[in-house]
Amino acid sequence: MKIAIFGATGRVGQRVMDYALENQFEVRALVRSHHHMKETPNVEWIYGDAKNAEDVNTTIEGCDLVFSGLSTDKSDTLSQSIPNIIDAMVSEDIQRIVTIGTAGILNSRGEPNKFRFQTSESKKKLTFAAEEHAKVYQALSASHLEWTIVCPTYLPDGDIEGSIRCEKNFLPEDGKKITVGDTAKFAYQELFDKNYVGSRVGVCY
Repeated sequence: MKIAIFGATGRVGQRVMDYALENQFEVRALVRSHHHMKETPNVEWIYGDAKNAEDVNTTIEGCDLVFSGLSTDKSDTLSQSIPNIIDAMVSEDIQRIVTIGTAGILNSRGEPNKFRFQTSESKKKLTFAAEEHAKVYQALSASHLEWTIVCPTYLPDGDIEGSIRCEKNFLPEDGKKITVGDTAKFAYQELFDKNYVGSRVGVCY
C-alpha cells in the first residue's frame, strides 16, 4: 500500500505520514524545499509544487490512497492544487482522498444554506482561508471520488487526548478545539474506515 501525501511537512500531514510508516505503508510526499528531503525508510520525496500538474502527477502515480494536509499558506495554493490532484487521481484510477479543511466550511446551524464562515458562528474576521477551503469542497463535490474533508475547529499543537466528537457536515455543539494529534489520527483512520465518504466532518472535543 502506497499513500501520496501533500503537505507532509505541515503539522497534521507530518503526523499522518508517521502513522502510515508505523503501519508499514510506503509514502510518496511532495515537498517544496530540498531541506525536508531527508533519507527516510519507505518515504519517496518528490521535489515540486502542488500547483504544478506534472509534479502532482508524479506524486500520485502508482499510489493507492491520497491525503492532503495542504494549508492556504496565505495564497491560492488550495484552489490551484485541488484540480491537479483530482485530475491525477482520475487518470490513475485512485478513488480515496482525505483532506484537512476548516470548521468554517461546515454548515451553519442558524442560517441554512450558508457556511459557518459566512455567519456569526465563526469568530474569524478574515475569510480568505475559509474561501480557499470552500473551493476545495466544491471541487471535490463535483468529482466522483471517494472524498472526505476533516474539518477541525481551533487546532492547537498537542498529542492525542481522545474523546473526539464528530458530526457529518456540522461542528458538534459547543465544540471549542481539537489537538493536532487527534485530528491527524482521525484523518488517518478515516482514509481506511470510510465513515464519511462524500461529506465534510466536523471534529472537536
